[in-house]
Amino acid sequence: MKLFKTFAAAGLFAAAAILPAAALDISGAGATFPYPIYAKWADAYKKETGIGMNYQSIGSGGGIKQIQAKTVTFGATDMPLTPAQLQKDGLIQFPTVIGGDVPVANLDGIKSGDLKLDGPTLAKIFLGQIKSWNDPAIQQLNAGAKLPNQPIVVVHRSDGSGTTFIWTDYLSKVSADWKSKVGASTAVEWPTGLGAKGNEGVANNVAQTKGSIGYVEYAYAKQNNMTTINMINKDGKAVAPNAAAFQAAAANADWEKAEGFYVILTDEPGAESWPIAGATFILIHKQPRDTAAAAEALKFFKWAYTKGDQMAQALDYVPMPDNVVAAIEKVWAKEIKDASGKALSN
Repeated sequence: MKLFKTFAAAGLFAAAAILPAAALDISGAGATFPYPIYAKWADAYKKETGIGMNYQSIGSGGGIKQIQAKTVTFGATDMPLTPAQLQKDGLIQFPTVIGGDVPVANLDGIKSGDLKLDGPTLAKIFLGQIKSWNDPAIQQLNAGAKLPNQPIVVVHRSDGSGTTFIWTDYLSKVSADWKSKVGASTAVEWPTGLGAKGNEGVANNVAQTKGSIGYVEYAYAKQNNMTTINMINKDGKAVAPNAAAFQAAAANADWEKAEGFYVILTDEPGAESWPIAGATFILIHKQPRDTAAAAEALKFFKWAYTKGDQMAQALDYVPMPDNVVAAIEKVWAKEIKDASGKALSN
């Protein structure tokens, strides 16, 4: 399928063989949510600097585990760690971009924007309580739509996933039933459905399964022409997933006052807000084992903040505001140091 080829072609961010290995020992692992933009940034950065990077798109749960084990230079997660967790593991975290989880479906005759759902109905679908596409609850929200008498096949993540955290955090906020029975986490006990690994796996399964519904980060849906479902937000307005709606969800976030940049953007108010939005974060040790690799990683992210905004916007991610980037760079200078106490960023 096109999606597999798109991201497999980017693959691991390979290092250029002509450069010294020591200069290229930058490794990261984690969230699949930001993988499309990290791949695009890495390709452009390598062309500009000759320095490559190896990023394993293994899910936020894996990224957290690998950075805790110090097997990678940085971890990536869409579920921010609490300040207490960061302190315990000697880590800092910082956001890179904002995006959105979107429901995607495979229904004959239905194209993006034809259908809309609200949070409680979406929760009932993923609880297995709504089993058919022509269920009255869906029909009531989509008057005039020709909904088939077709079983709903739920597709969800099987791996530890920050995309799942954003999704289940939203469902927990809009459904007391979901909150009590399932809850919010990177990995949950799903009441129904088929499991698939990564955003890639969910997208592939939805594309291959008639009557299915799943959730992916918007870039995966956009790049592969998947059918997206609009959502009714906290203000009762139907909104389509796009960068403007993700930006509206983030408008009230006070990043600079949030310790450890701990901000969650689901079910935010605002007529134009996408309700299932979230930032994605980088985790790095305050005193890294490989200081040269950590310094190179910070150079990469500084470059991305400076030169990567248009690439992010092309994939409907929302770049971080300049004041937030300035706050992030202050944290780098203050917190990330070598054994002698020298800051690794410049």
